[in-house]
This record gives sequence, C-alpha cells and structure tokens, in this order.
Amino acid sequence: MKPDLLQQRPQCYLSRLTYARRAVLAAIGLLVAGFSARAQETWPVNGVADPKNDCYAFTHATIVKDAQTTLSNATLVIRDGKIAAVGAAVTIPKDAVVIDCKGKFIYPSFVDAYSDYGMPAVQRRGGFGSSTGPQFLSNTKGAYGWNQAIKSEVNAVQLFNADETKAKSLREQGFGAVLTHQNDGIARGTGALVSLAAERENKTVLLPRVSAHYSFDKGSSSQDYPSSLMGTIALLRQQYLDAQWYRSSPAKEGLNLSLQAWNDNQPLVQVFEANDKWNALRADKVGDEFGVQYVIKAGGNEYQRLPEMAATKAVFILPLNYPQAMDVEDPNDARFVSLADMKHWELAPTAAGAFEKAGIPFCLSATDLKDVKTFLGNVRKAIAYGLSEQKALEALTKAPATLIKAYDKIGSLDAGKLANFLITSGPVFAENTTIHQNWVQGIRYAVKEDGWKDPRGSYNITFNNTTYPVEIKGTPAAPSLVNKDSIAGKIEIDGQLVKLIINKTKDGQQQLRLSGAIGPDNTWNGSGQDEKGTYGNWTALQTKGFTPKADTAKKKASQELGKIYYPFVGYGYETLPKQEDILIRNATVWTNEKEGKLEGTDVLVRNGKIAQIGKGLSAGNARVVDGTGKHLTPGILDEHSHIAISRGVNEGTQSVTSEVRTADVVNPDDVNIYRQLSGGVTSSHLLHGSANTIGGQSQLIKLRWGANAEQLKFQHWDGFIKFALGENVKQSNWGERQRTRFPQTRMGVEQVLADAFTRAKDYEKAGANKRRDLELDALVEILNKKRFITCHSYVQSEINMLMKTADRFGFKVNTFTHILEGYKVADKMKAHGAGASTFADWWAYKMEVADAIPQNATIMQRVGLTVAINSDDAEMARRLNQEAAKSVKYGGMSEEDALKMVTLNPARLLHVADRIGSIKTGKDADLVLWSDHPLSIYAKPEKTIVDGIVYFDKEKDLELRARIAAERARLTAKMLGDKKQGMPTQRPVPSREEIYHCEDLQAGHQHHILDEHGAETFNQ
Repeated sequence: MKPDLLQQRPQCYLSRLTYARRAVLAAIGLLVAGFSARAQETWPVNGVADPKNDCYAFTHATIVKDAQTTLSNATLVIRDGKIAAVGAAVTIPKDAVVIDCKGKFIYPSFVDAYSDYGMPAVQRRGGFGSSTGPQFLSNTKGAYGWNQAIKSEVNAVQLFNADETKAKSLREQGFGAVLTHQNDGIARGTGALVSLAAERENKTVLLPRVSAHYSFDKGSSSQDYPSSLMGTIALLRQQYLDAQWYRSSPAKEGLNLSLQAWNDNQPLVQVFEANDKWNALRADKVGDEFGVQYVIKAGGNEYQRLPEMAATKAVFILPLNYPQAMDVEDPNDARFVSLADMKHWELAPTAAGAFEKAGIPFCLSATDLKDVKTFLGNVRKAIAYGLSEQKALEALTKAPATLIKAYDKIGSLDAGKLANFLITSGPVFAENTTIHQNWVQGIRYAVKEDGWKDPRGSYNITFNNTTYPVEIKGTPAAPSLVNKDSIAGKIEIDGQLVKLIINKTKDGQQQLRLSGAIGPDNTWNGSGQDEKGTYGNWTALQTKGFTPKADTAKKKASQELGKIYYPFVGYGYETLPKQEDILIRNATVWTNEKEGKLEGTDVLVRNGKIAQIGKGLSAGNARVVDGTGKHLTPGILDEHSHIAISRGVNEGTQSVTSEVRTADVVNPDDVNIYRQLSGGVTSSHLLHGSANTIGGQSQLIKLRWGANAEQLKFQHWDGFIKFALGENVKQSNWGERQRTRFPQTRMGVEQVLADAFTRAKDYEKAGANKRRDLELDALVEILNKKRFITCHSYVQSEINMLMKTADRFGFKVNTFTHILEGYKVADKMKAHGAGASTFADWWAYKMEVADAIPQNATIMQRVGLTVAINSDDAEMARRLNQEAAKSVKYGGMSEEDALKMVTLNPARLLHVADRIGSIKTGKDADLVLWSDHPLSIYAKPEKTIVDGIVYFDKEKDLELRARIAAERARLTAKMLGDKKQGMPTQRPVPSREEIYHCEDLQAGHQHHILDEHGAETFNQ
C-alpha cells in the first residue's frame, strides 16, 4: 500500500495552515487537470477516489545531477513521480510542497544491474551421483528442451513479487532500482528492471524484458548432465548451435520452447555470471565463438588478471563482497590458510580502483553480500583503496542504467526521468554522511531522518539579557552540549522542538533549563528558567558552523599493500620471467638423438630454440650457466596427466561425451604446474577421465608457470581424445544405484563404440545443411585422421576388441594408456600401429590389473612399440625420471631408452617429436639441468627451462620460500591487527585444492588441503 503522504512529509518549515491549504489546492487542481489520465486505471477503488497531484520542490540543495555535474544552491522539482525541473534558477510551481534542503545533497538513487530481488527461492536438488540414481533427461513438464539446466523460457517479470523487507534494506543503502532475474541454471531466462517502491508489481516493473542471463552453474537441475565445468561449456556451445539450426531449419523435430526463447532473448543485454577470473575468460571465449559480447558478473578476484579482463572488451559487474580477516591467532589453525587467500583478503578492496585505472568499464553491485547493510561501507573501502568517488558514483548510476538501456528513465537527475533520488547530509560516500531519505518513483522513504537539520556548531544563547556561549557536538542524530568551560549539559531535539540544559557548574547546582523551537531560518527561541526559579525568554544565534573531520577510511590508502603474483599463489612471480639467450656449458648432454650422450658439451639457446650443440661454444651476450658435473636432458613430457583442470576431470554422465574439451577448463593457478617444473616436467597432456567409453578431448600444455590458460596451450598440435575400457566404463565401482546407464558389461562397451561410429559415418554423409552435433564432429575428425585416440585400457581382450573395431570403421588407436597387459598383445598392437603409455610398476590395486608385471614396458619396447611412462597422478609426475629408471632395474632396459620413455617417446605418441623430446638444433629449448644422473633418486632439477625461459630455478625457489614466510608474517600481523581493533573476523578456512585421477567422477571429488606454501598436507 502506498504510504500516507501526510506521514511522509519531510522536514519543511511551513505552518500547518499553509501546508494544509497547498495540499487541498493540489488535490483540486489534479481533479481538473488529471482526471482523464486517472480515469483510465484498470484497478477498482474500494471507497472514494482520491487522486493526488504530488508536486514537491527541493530548494537550496547541492544537487549532483550525475557524476560529472554538481549544482550548488539548486532546486529539484518533481511531479507525478517524475523529475519536472532541476537547476539553479528553477521556477517553483504554485502547488508545490517546498522542502528546504539547505546544507543537504541530492543524488540519483543507485541502480544495481545484478540482483535476484523479488524472485522465488530456488531449491537445490540432487544431480550426478545423488542417492536417487541417475536422471538422463529433463523432468520439466511441457514442450521444452532436453536439459533442465537450460531455462531460457523463464521470464523474471512473470515471477516477480515485490518484497518490502528486502526493498527497504536496499533503499537504505541508496538503491532505487534493480535488474532482477531468477538465479538458477546455465541459461536463466530474462531479467526485468524493477523499482524498489512499496507499490504493486504492475507499477514497479519499469522494463519487463531487459537482459538474458547465463552461468556455469546448473542450479536446481537434478539431471545428471552436465556434471563438470567442461560439460557445462559444451552444453552452452551446443545450445547456440541448436538455436541457430532451430531458427533457420524447416525440418525441426517439433516445438521447443527453450530454443525458441533462447533465440528471442538474443537481442537483449547478455549477462554472464562468471564469479571468477578464469571463468570470465571462458565465458568470453564462448561468446566470441558465437558473436556475443557478454556483460560479465565478476567474483572479486578479477583484479589478479587485469590485462586479460581488458582484452574481453566486456563491461563487468563488480560485487563488493570482501572476505573477512581470518582469526589466525592460533598458529595451528593459521598454517592451513594459503598465502593466496591471505593476499586476496588484503587486495580484494583494490579491485574497483584497479579496474578504473586499467580503463575497464564496470558497475558496482550489492549482490553476494551476506548483509546488504555493509554495501556503502564497502564502497567507501573501495574508495580508500584507490577508486575515485566520481567513478564510484558513475558505477552506481549512469553506468548500470546505460548498460541495461534505461538511462532515459534512471541514473541521473534530468527532467523527464523517474524521481529516484537520495537526500543526504553530505557527500554520499563520506564516512560521516547520513542518507536521510530515498525517493523512489516520487515516493518518499525515510532512511534516517534524525539529524535532518545538523545542529552542531558554536552558539551564543541569550537568556534574560545574559549570553552563554555553548558548543553542540556529537552527531546530527545524537547531539551533545558543553558550555565555554567544557562542562557537559544536555540537548534534545524532536523535529522542530528543542530542550536544553546548560550547566553553569560541574555539580549541576546552577543551570538553565530551556525549551523552544527551531525556526525555518535556523533561529532558536523559547522560554526557560534558571536555578533561582526566574522565568524568561531565550534566543540562540549560531556563531560558527560544524566542520566535519576528514574520513578516517582514507587513511588506509597509505597502508602497505602486497603485490600481485602471477599466478596468484605463494610461488607466483611478481614479474613474469622473460625469454633469454642461455649458454649451458660443460654438461653431460643426453641428446636422445643418434649422437647419444655427450660429455663436457655446451648447449646454446637463442630465441627459445636450441641454437648450437658442441664444445667451447661462444656465449656472446648469452647468460652462461656452468653445467660442470651436471646433466642436461630434454624436458620431461607427461603423456597422461590430470593437473591444471577446473571443476571435474570426467563428464561421466553419458556413454559418449566427445563434445567436451579439456581445453575449456585449463587452470593456470594449479600449484602442481610449479611442483612438476621442480621435477623436470616441461609439458603435460591433460586428459579427460575414464568414466565413459568415449570421453572428452584432451589438451597438451607447456608448463609456462604464470601464463594464462591460452598461453599454456601447446600450439599447432594434432588434437587428441580420451577413450576408456573396463571397470570404470561399465560402472563396476560406481555403487548399486548406478545400474541404468549403458553399458553395464564389456560387451556393451563394444556396442557403444560401434553405434557411435555408425552414427558418425551417417552424420558425415548427411551434408552441409544438417544440424551440427559437436559430439559427432569429434568422431568424424577421428575417422578423417584429424583427431587421435588415447585409450584407458587394462585387459587384453578389450584391447583386441578396440583394435578390431577401429579396423572395422577405418581408424587407428594412437595410444593405449595404462595397458598393464600390453606385454600380452604387443605384437598385435605393433601390427595395428598403436603405441603404449604405461605405469612402471603399478599392480594389484583392482581386479583388472591382477596380471600386471614390472617388465611390461621393457617387453613392449623390445617388440618395437613406442613406449612411454606416464603419471596419471599429480604427485608421481614429480618423479617420472625415477619411474623411467625402474625399467632399467626390472627389465634391463638401457639408460638412454629409459629416459626416452619420459621425453622423446611421449613426444612421438603426441605427434610433437619434431619440436620437443630431444636436444637437437632447431627444437624448442625445453631443457632440464640436473644435479646428478637424471635416472638417479638423488638427482634434482637445478633449472627447468621452457622455450628458453627459466621457469624453475633451485636458488630462486629458496628465495621464494623466504618471501612466502615474510609475506605470511606481514599478513598475519595485519589480520591480528584487525581483530584487535574489533573488526569482524572469520574462523580460519583451510584452502582446498582439487587433485584428480582418471576415475574421479564429480567435480570436487577429492580435496587436498594446502599448507602455507600451497603444498598438500592431508586429504579430506
């Protein structure tokens, strides 16, 4: 219900008679002038119609029309919920209620471009691996799409229900309008612009269809697919393709309201909830594929990668949800908090200022806050940490209004726009400023009206011809009074009424007791009595106004702040290492070429390539590294790795998921990259897991520590894909509820393969006008020898089955991985043309490895196969040189052949041996300088070089450890300082890292807790 206007009147200094007379005149005028408009309303009136013509004039204010325009001693006139005029020389309408705003500031009300205000609560349900068992298709009733995480048909305007409790909390922080949507699903439908007025929904909906919303979160969907981030991205990509096909193809499969809505929503503002710096880049990449420029809703850590954020060309919505300091008083708790989390706590408030400095457009939002009451405080904190006040105001008014194409209605104080504005006691972002009122659609909402008139200052109070100097201090809402001798008295202000007690002596025996009123021109007068009982009249004259103190929050700007690391973990760089020319002199060089092992040899690196190999080479301007007594080898290549993958290594919800791509989810912040560099690894083949027969596409990366995801990727290599056989595929170890997904037997696996490639052949024959299917596209690439298979395998019967199936459909299996029974079928593999990537001596960890032997690699190598040793384990990858050495022990393999199993042979299997895997002139300078024989358990990499860049240096590592200790000590002291000052803290939260293996079925399947260096301490 609309609040009673008589109760809403702000502090204006009119007589009650004048006030009532103007209200009556205004009502009469409206009956004549506005009857025709009001008569068109469809809502019935239960009683006598009472149309009102609301007109107000706010005079003598400092009016901030927008972030660039401030008017002094100006007037704002509003009528019928809209701004009628604003300026320094505005004619005040005769029917206007005049409100004197001398000493006040008027601002546009804030706009939040990301909210779920007024939306129904979303109930999360089970998904992949839930106790209810698998759900393969959507259970949404109606002619909608097949996946219930795609909710493009949802319209916020149809769900919107005004919530006065939440609206009030937002208004108190300065907001007048929000863009709201249902925060549920991967495609979330449309958003509506609504005001925060306490009115019916039909009056508060300003624009019903403004935006289309997306995320990487499946939300309330109980459907299995997708269960991983890579699956989510694949689904988004397929939805774009399906929508294009649905729009243009006459041969539709029937009505699909989800795809129809998807297409209808494309002209709207496209908003993507990324919530993370890397997800922001992933979303932008999907958008670029389909010509869509997303507005990106951030998560708060995007300041850590500003160049990449700028490159998206996106507008960002920045939440001001800063982490609280952790209570690190107990060192046993503190040691599990990562340095990255501590640094983020310190630097998160710098995000908005960093975006401004980088020239990246953004809006500010109250979304994600546990308590919206902290919003203005967090804005002030952002200002203290580098954000300009002008930009802060713009990011809360013009920027969001322009972004959602509503600047003609909101976002500034211009004639014709909605009367959404704030009346404040001072500059809106000043620490001591109070928001008195928030007017929304011309309706006044009191926020904190106590102290509307700031009484503070110095006064001369005259009583019966005697003057008493006093000073009024405190706050406008709670003033205090002292006399010239600093003896405290008492003051009470209630509206225009005032009571004073002036103590002449400290014991209070001599005092004046006064009461009266504050006039419209700030004249104080009334009557009172002194300690003798003498009555008299009194007046007060202000001799000096109140001068507010400088904001204490701004003092924090000068505090010491840590530096950003690349990547943002303890072992990150302050400045990324650069490529340099290097001469490694007098080392034992393991070439992996026909020259074999060369003693006392030099290797010159120029421009990231191996330039010369020989003795006594001239260094020129190259940096010289003494290799005397040391060994130089090619960098290790891990053919089977699951490091640096975000939110799930398996999309195990379907038997065939060849549409998913590990390339979409590379995680550059994974500390395992650095750890493996410390073990001599320079490249890793990131594989999908083994949960389904045909899994996802893989990605080869170089371990360029500090680079972003795209820079990590090995450029111009043949694409690979993961297949799997055996127990994982047929769900032997998935639990009793997982008994419905085909296949359930090894025989079924063969049928999945036959069916998939039969469909792929038919798909290829269908011609150019077919619906594009990303799953089948990848299989066609296999048939056309443009994508190659790495297959998880154990049992000889299945290995034979896959080779026969491949022969039947005309493709080859490039690599059998694991293959612990490879020694039984090595001759058949050689005839087929397959290679092997295996474990050195794993056995007896499940039934299908019962026949594993440690001589497996040697036997396959002697038959003539290309054999590699892989890790499939983030920890083992740090010691692949030692894993290779086991074949020397068990099988009598030569040392050089053993080293090749972790260098040249995996390069051959991955079709990159022309670039890496050996030390040869012209190849990439991916090298490791070892302290000892590279197959020795005592050997340690002293330098690991990728493309001529030293990414791991033993001496530098010691420096980093010292830096980590110092930085932790500094940040610990800073957090403890916050606690001592009474700032809110949270209990220490262990930093968790996802470590994946082949069989891990869900995102977050296995967590590892990190210590202060980012090293794993124990599992949970």
